[in-house]
Amino acid sequence: MTLPPLLRLLLWPLSVLYGMVTKWRARLYAKGILKQNRLSRPVISVGNLTVGGTGKTPMIIWLAERLLAEGKRVGILSRGYKGSGGTSDEIELMKTRLQGRALFGVGADRFEQGKKLEPGIDVFLLDDGFQHLQLARDVNILLIDAAQPLAKQTMLPTGRLREPVSAMIRADLLVFTRTETAPGTDAAVEKFQEYPVFCAATRLLGFHRFPEGTELLSSDQIGTGPFYAFCGIGNPRAFFQDLRNWNLTLAGQCEFADHHRYDTRDAAELEAAARAAGAQALLTTEKDAQNLASIDFAELPVYVAVIDLLISKETSFLSLIHEKLDSRMCLA
Repeated sequence: MTLPPLLRLLLWPLSVLYGMVTKWRARLYAKGILKQNRLSRPVISVGNLTVGGTGKTPMIIWLAERLLAEGKRVGILSRGYKGSGGTSDEIELMKTRLQGRALFGVGADRFEQGKKLEPGIDVFLLDDGFQHLQLARDVNILLIDAAQPLAKQTMLPTGRLREPVSAMIRADLLVFTRTETAPGTDAAVEKFQEYPVFCAATRLLGFHRFPEGTELLSSDQIGTGPFYAFCGIGNPRAFFQDLRNWNLTLAGQCEFADHHRYDTRDAAELEAAARAAGAQALLTTEKDAQNLASIDFAELPVYVAVIDLLISKETSFLSLIHEKLDSRMCLA
Protein backbone atom coordinates (compact mmCIF):
# COMPACT_ATOMS: atom_id res chain seq x y z
CA MET A 1 0.00 0.00 0.00
CA THR A 2 1.63 3.22 -1.18
CA LEU A 3 0.18 6.54 -0.05
CA PRO A 4 1.43 10.06 -0.75
CA PRO A 5 3.78 11.26 2.03
CA LEU A 6 1.42 14.04 3.16
CA LEU A 7 -1.54 11.66 3.41
CA ARG A 8 0.58 9.16 5.33
CA LEU A 9 1.51 11.89 7.78
CA LEU A 10 -2.12 12.92 8.26
CA LEU A 11 -3.24 9.31 8.78
CA TRP A 12 -0.34 8.33 11.04
CA PRO A 13 -2.26 9.03 14.31
CA LEU A 14 -5.00 6.64 13.12
CA SER A 15 -2.38 3.94 12.51
CA VAL A 16 -1.04 4.41 16.04
CA LEU A 17 -4.54 4.25 17.49
CA TYR A 18 -5.43 1.20 15.40
CA GLY A 19 -2.31 -0.59 16.57
CA MET A 20 -3.12 0.16 20.23
CA VAL A 21 -6.71 -1.07 19.87
CA THR A 22 -5.72 -4.34 18.21
CA LYS A 23 -2.99 -4.98 20.80
CA TRP A 24 -5.37 -4.38 23.72
CA ARG A 25 -8.07 -6.51 22.12
CA ALA A 26 -5.66 -9.44 21.82
CA ARG A 27 -4.51 -8.91 25.40
CA LEU A 28 -8.10 -8.98 26.70
CA TYR A 29 -8.66 -12.31 25.00
CA ALA A 30 -5.34 -13.66 26.33
CA LYS A 31 -6.32 -12.75 29.90
CA GLY A 32 -9.79 -14.27 29.50
CA ILE A 33 -11.58 -10.95 30.01
CA LEU A 34 -13.04 -11.36 26.55
CA LYS A 35 -14.25 -14.95 26.26
CA GLN A 36 -13.51 -17.28 23.37
CA ASN A 37 -16.03 -19.81 22.14
CA ARG A 38 -14.69 -23.35 21.74
CA LEU A 39 -16.03 -25.99 19.39
CA SER A 40 -16.00 -29.63 20.46
CA ARG A 41 -13.82 -30.54 17.46
CA PRO A 42 -10.22 -29.32 16.98
CA VAL A 43 -9.67 -26.12 15.01
CA ILE A 44 -6.65 -25.29 12.83
CA SER A 45 -6.50 -21.58 12.03
CA VAL A 46 -4.75 -20.16 8.96
CA GLY A 47 -4.20 -16.42 8.80
CA ASN A 48 -1.79 -13.55 8.34
CA LEU A 49 -0.87 -10.13 9.71
CA THR A 50 -1.43 -8.08 6.57
CA VAL A 51 -4.15 -7.19 4.11
CA GLY A 52 -3.72 -8.70 0.68
CA GLY A 53 -2.85 -12.16 -0.48
CA THR A 54 -0.34 -14.35 1.35
CA GLY A 55 -1.67 -17.71 0.18
CA LYS A 56 -4.36 -18.43 2.77
CA THR A 57 -6.75 -20.11 0.34
CA PRO A 58 -4.07 -22.38 -1.20
CA MET A 59 -2.95 -23.31 2.32
CA ILE A 60 -6.51 -24.20 3.38
CA ILE A 61 -6.85 -26.38 0.28
CA TRP A 62 -3.45 -27.98 0.94
CA LEU A 63 -4.34 -28.82 4.55
CA ALA A 64 -7.81 -30.05 3.64
CA GLU A 65 -6.43 -32.43 1.03
CA ARG A 66 -3.92 -33.92 3.50
CA LEU A 67 -6.48 -34.30 6.26
CA LEU A 68 -9.00 -35.85 3.88
CA ALA A 69 -6.31 -38.30 2.73
CA GLU A 70 -5.98 -39.36 6.38
CA GLY A 71 -9.67 -40.22 6.41
CA LYS A 72 -10.76 -37.21 8.45
CA ARG A 73 -14.02 -35.38 7.90
CA VAL A 74 -13.08 -31.75 7.27
CA GLY A 75 -15.11 -28.60 7.88
CA ILE A 76 -14.00 -25.20 6.59
CA LEU A 77 -15.15 -22.08 8.42
CA SER A 78 -14.95 -18.81 6.52
CA ARG A 79 -16.41 -15.35 6.70
CA GLY A 80 -17.02 -15.43 2.95
CA TYR A 81 -15.50 -11.99 2.50
CA LYS A 82 -17.27 -9.86 -0.11
CA GLY A 83 -19.58 -12.74 -0.90
CA SER A 84 -23.32 -13.21 -0.58
CA GLY A 85 -25.84 -15.99 -0.19
CA GLY A 86 -23.50 -18.08 1.95
CA THR A 87 -20.68 -18.16 -0.55
CA SER A 88 -17.91 -16.11 -2.16
CA ASP A 89 -15.31 -16.45 -4.89
CA GLU A 90 -12.84 -18.04 -2.46
CA ILE A 91 -15.47 -20.44 -1.11
CA GLU A 92 -16.42 -21.52 -4.62
CA LEU A 93 -12.76 -21.99 -5.50
CA MET A 94 -12.25 -24.24 -2.47
CA LYS A 95 -15.41 -26.20 -3.26
CA THR A 96 -14.26 -26.71 -6.83
CA ARG A 97 -10.83 -27.94 -5.80
CA LEU A 98 -12.10 -30.19 -3.00
CA GLN A 99 -14.97 -31.58 -5.10
CA GLY A 100 -17.57 -31.86 -2.35
CA ARG A 101 -15.31 -33.73 0.08
CA ALA A 102 -15.39 -30.98 2.74
CA LEU A 103 -18.28 -29.18 4.45
CA PHE A 104 -18.43 -25.39 4.64
CA GLY A 105 -19.71 -23.02 7.28
CA VAL A 106 -19.85 -19.49 5.90
CA GLY A 107 -20.73 -16.40 7.92
CA ALA A 108 -19.45 -13.72 10.28
CA ASP A 109 -20.06 -15.92 13.36
CA ARG A 110 -17.78 -18.85 12.71
CA PHE A 111 -18.63 -20.46 16.07
CA GLU A 112 -22.30 -20.72 15.16
CA GLN A 113 -21.41 -22.02 11.72
CA GLY A 114 -19.15 -24.61 13.31
CA LYS A 115 -21.85 -25.74 15.76
CA LYS A 116 -24.12 -26.55 12.84
CA LEU A 117 -21.47 -28.78 11.27
CA GLU A 118 -19.99 -30.40 14.39
CA PRO A 119 -21.78 -33.77 14.27
CA GLY A 120 -20.24 -34.65 10.92
CA ILE A 121 -16.75 -33.15 11.38
CA ASP A 122 -13.45 -34.44 12.76
CA VAL A 123 -11.41 -31.25 12.32
CA PHE A 124 -12.14 -27.65 11.36
CA LEU A 125 -10.01 -25.34 9.23
CA LEU A 126 -10.55 -21.68 10.12
CA ASP A 127 -9.93 -19.53 7.06
CA ASP A 128 -8.34 -16.10 7.68
CA GLY A 129 -8.58 -16.79 11.39
CA PHE A 130 -5.59 -15.10 13.00
CA GLN A 131 -7.58 -12.01 14.01
CA HIS A 132 -10.84 -13.93 14.61
CA LEU A 133 -10.09 -14.32 18.30
CA GLN A 134 -13.73 -15.00 19.19
CA LEU A 135 -13.18 -18.63 18.22
CA ALA A 136 -10.64 -20.74 20.12
CA ARG A 137 -8.19 -22.66 18.01
CA ASP A 138 -5.88 -25.59 18.71
CA VAL A 139 -3.26 -24.76 16.09
CA ASN A 140 -2.47 -21.23 14.92
CA ILE A 141 -0.68 -21.09 11.55
CA LEU A 142 0.59 -17.66 10.52
CA LEU A 143 1.52 -16.98 6.89
CA ILE A 144 4.08 -14.34 5.97
CA ASP A 145 4.80 -13.27 2.39
CA ALA A 146 8.56 -13.67 1.98
CA ALA A 147 8.53 -11.09 -0.82
CA GLN A 148 7.09 -8.37 1.46
CA PRO A 149 9.07 -8.25 4.74
CA LEU A 150 7.01 -7.29 7.77
CA ALA A 151 9.75 -5.00 9.05
CA LYS A 152 8.93 -2.56 6.25
CA GLN A 153 5.18 -2.54 6.92
CA THR A 154 3.11 -0.08 8.97
CA MET A 155 -0.32 -0.38 10.54
CA LEU A 156 -3.54 0.34 8.71
CA PRO A 157 -4.59 2.79 7.32
CA THR A 158 -1.08 4.02 6.34
CA GLY A 159 0.19 0.51 5.68
CA ARG A 160 -0.84 -3.13 5.29
CA LEU A 161 -0.55 -4.45 8.85
CA ARG A 162 -3.77 -5.63 10.51
CA GLU A 163 -1.92 -6.13 13.80
CA PRO A 164 1.50 -5.18 15.17
CA VAL A 165 4.31 -7.57 14.23
CA SER A 166 4.56 -8.54 17.91
CA ALA A 167 1.24 -10.40 17.47
CA MET A 168 3.12 -13.24 15.81
CA ILE A 169 3.83 -14.50 19.33
CA ARG A 170 0.37 -16.12 19.16
CA ALA A 171 1.43 -18.32 16.26
CA ASP A 172 2.26 -22.00 16.72
CA LEU A 173 3.83 -22.30 13.27
CA LEU A 174 5.15 -19.69 10.86
CA VAL A 175 5.04 -20.32 7.12
CA PHE A 176 6.90 -18.03 4.75
CA THR A 177 5.04 -18.14 1.44
CA ARG A 178 6.23 -17.21 -2.05
CA THR A 179 9.78 -18.12 -1.09
CA GLU A 180 10.58 -18.80 -4.74
CA THR A 181 10.45 -15.03 -5.32
CA ALA A 182 12.66 -14.08 -2.38
CA PRO A 183 16.24 -15.42 -2.54
CA GLY A 184 17.78 -15.82 0.88
CA THR A 185 14.56 -16.74 2.66
CA ASP A 186 16.07 -19.96 4.01
CA ALA A 187 18.82 -17.96 5.70
CA ALA A 188 16.31 -15.48 7.11
CA VAL A 189 14.21 -18.31 8.51
CA GLU A 190 17.13 -19.37 10.69
CA LYS A 191 16.69 -16.16 12.70
CA PHE A 192 13.30 -17.30 14.02
CA GLN A 193 14.67 -19.66 16.63
CA GLU A 194 11.65 -19.37 18.92
CA TYR A 195 9.15 -20.60 16.30
CA PRO A 196 8.76 -23.69 14.15
CA VAL A 197 9.25 -22.10 10.72
CA PHE A 198 8.56 -23.54 7.28
CA CYS A 199 8.84 -22.30 3.71
CA ALA A 200 6.20 -22.61 0.98
CA ALA A 201 6.51 -21.96 -2.74
CA THR A 202 3.78 -21.52 -5.32
CA ARG A 203 3.76 -24.36 -7.85
CA LEU A 204 2.03 -24.32 -11.23
CA LEU A 205 -0.01 -27.47 -11.85
CA GLY A 206 -1.29 -26.42 -15.27
CA PHE A 207 -4.15 -24.54 -16.93
CA HIS A 208 -7.88 -25.03 -17.48
CA ARG A 209 -9.60 -23.58 -20.55
CA PHE A 210 -12.33 -21.14 -19.43
CA PRO A 211 -15.25 -21.62 -19.02
CA GLU A 212 -15.89 -25.33 -19.30
CA GLY A 213 -12.46 -26.86 -19.57
CA THR A 214 -11.71 -29.62 -17.07
CA GLU A 215 -8.58 -31.10 -18.65
CA LEU A 216 -5.38 -29.86 -17.05
CA LEU A 217 -3.19 -28.41 -19.80
CA SER A 218 0.54 -27.85 -19.64
CA SER A 219 2.26 -24.60 -20.58
CA ASP A 220 3.23 -26.14 -23.92
CA GLN A 221 -0.38 -27.09 -24.66
CA ILE A 222 -1.74 -23.54 -24.31
CA GLY A 223 0.69 -22.19 -26.88
CA THR A 224 3.73 -19.96 -26.87
CA GLY A 225 1.81 -16.72 -26.43
CA PRO A 226 2.35 -13.95 -25.91
CA PHE A 227 -0.41 -13.74 -23.31
CA TYR A 228 -2.40 -10.94 -21.70
CA ALA A 229 -2.77 -11.51 -17.95
CA PHE A 230 -5.48 -10.09 -15.71
CA CYS A 231 -6.66 -10.63 -12.15
CA GLY A 232 -8.53 -9.13 -9.21
CA ILE A 233 -6.80 -10.66 -6.19
CA GLY A 234 -5.11 -9.43 -3.04
CA ASN A 235 -1.61 -9.48 -4.53
CA PRO A 236 -1.91 -9.08 -8.33
CA ARG A 237 1.76 -8.36 -8.90
CA ALA A 238 2.60 -11.75 -7.40
CA PHE A 239 0.46 -13.48 -10.03
CA PHE A 240 2.09 -11.59 -12.88
CA GLN A 241 5.53 -12.40 -11.50
CA ASP A 242 4.59 -16.06 -11.13
CA LEU A 243 3.64 -16.23 -14.80
CA ARG A 244 7.02 -14.82 -15.78
CA ASN A 245 8.77 -17.22 -13.42
CA TRP A 246 6.96 -20.03 -15.22
CA ASN A 247 8.47 -18.77 -18.50
CA LEU A 248 5.22 -17.46 -19.95
CA THR A 249 5.62 -14.45 -22.23
CA LEU A 250 3.31 -11.56 -21.33
CA ALA A 251 2.30 -8.93 -23.85
CA GLY A 252 0.48 -6.95 -21.18
CA GLN A 253 -1.35 -7.14 -17.88
CA CYS A 254 -4.30 -5.59 -16.08
CA GLU A 255 -5.23 -5.64 -12.41
CA PHE A 256 -8.63 -5.09 -10.81
CA ALA A 257 -9.69 -4.61 -7.20
CA ASP A 258 -9.67 -7.72 -5.03
CA HIS A 259 -12.82 -9.84 -5.52
CA HIS A 260 -13.78 -7.87 -8.64
CA ARG A 261 -16.92 -9.20 -10.33
CA TYR A 262 -16.49 -9.01 -14.09
CA ASP A 263 -19.12 -7.99 -16.61
CA THR A 264 -19.40 -8.04 -20.39
CA ARG A 265 -17.84 -4.59 -20.64
CA ASP A 266 -14.76 -5.83 -18.75
CA ALA A 267 -14.49 -8.78 -21.13
CA ALA A 268 -14.70 -6.56 -24.19
CA GLU A 269 -12.09 -4.14 -22.82
CA LEU A 270 -9.75 -6.96 -21.87
CA GLU A 271 -9.98 -8.52 -25.31
CA ALA A 272 -9.41 -5.14 -26.96
CA ALA A 273 -6.35 -4.48 -24.79
CA ALA A 274 -5.02 -7.98 -25.46
CA ARG A 275 -5.44 -7.63 -29.22
CA ALA A 276 -3.78 -4.22 -29.18
CA ALA A 277 -0.82 -5.73 -27.30
CA GLY A 278 -0.54 -8.59 -29.78
CA ALA A 279 -1.60 -11.30 -27.29
CA GLN A 280 -2.82 -14.67 -28.51
CA ALA A 281 -4.76 -15.57 -25.34
CA LEU A 282 -5.72 -14.33 -21.87
CA LEU A 283 -4.49 -15.71 -18.53
CA THR A 284 -6.15 -15.37 -15.13
CA THR A 285 -6.41 -17.03 -11.70
CA GLU A 286 -8.76 -19.66 -10.29
CA LYS A 287 -10.25 -17.08 -7.96
CA ASP A 288 -11.00 -14.74 -10.85
CA ALA A 289 -12.62 -17.58 -12.77
CA GLN A 290 -15.27 -17.72 -10.03
CA ASN A 291 -16.04 -14.03 -10.63
CA LEU A 292 -16.28 -14.33 -14.41
CA ALA A 293 -19.58 -16.24 -14.09
CA SER A 294 -21.06 -16.68 -17.58
CA ILE A 295 -19.03 -13.90 -19.19
CA ASP A 296 -18.32 -14.65 -22.84
CA PHE A 297 -14.93 -13.92 -24.36
CA ALA A 298 -15.78 -13.96 -28.03
CA GLU A 299 -12.42 -13.63 -29.75
CA LEU A 300 -9.57 -14.90 -27.56
CA PRO A 301 -9.22 -18.05 -25.45
CA VAL A 302 -8.93 -17.64 -21.69
CA TYR A 303 -6.78 -19.97 -19.60
CA VAL A 304 -6.99 -20.31 -15.82
CA ALA A 305 -3.76 -21.01 -13.92
CA VAL A 306 -4.13 -23.87 -11.43
CA ILE A 307 -1.66 -23.78 -8.53
CA ASP A 308 -0.85 -25.42 -5.25
CA LEU A 309 1.77 -25.06 -2.51
CA LEU A 310 5.04 -26.88 -2.17
CA ILE A 311 5.95 -26.90 1.53
CA SER A 312 9.45 -27.61 2.71
CA LYS A 313 9.75 -30.41 5.28
CA GLU A 314 6.14 -31.39 4.62
CA THR A 315 6.29 -34.43 6.90
CA SER A 316 7.64 -32.38 9.81
CA PHE A 317 5.03 -29.70 9.19
CA LEU A 318 2.16 -32.17 9.37
CA SER A 319 3.69 -33.98 12.34
CA LEU A 320 3.89 -30.75 14.32
CA ILE A 321 0.25 -29.98 13.57
CA HIS A 322 -0.80 -33.44 14.77
CA GLU A 323 1.36 -33.16 17.88
CA LYS A 324 -0.25 -29.87 18.84
CA LEU A 325 -3.72 -31.22 18.14
CA ASP A 326 -3.04 -34.32 20.23
CA SER A 327 -1.51 -32.44 23.16
CA ARG A 328 -4.27 -29.88 23.36
CA MET A 329 -6.99 -32.49 23.01
CA CYS A 330 -5.44 -34.34 25.96
CA LEU A 331 -5.71 -31.17 28.04
CA ALA A 332 -9.36 -30.66 27.13
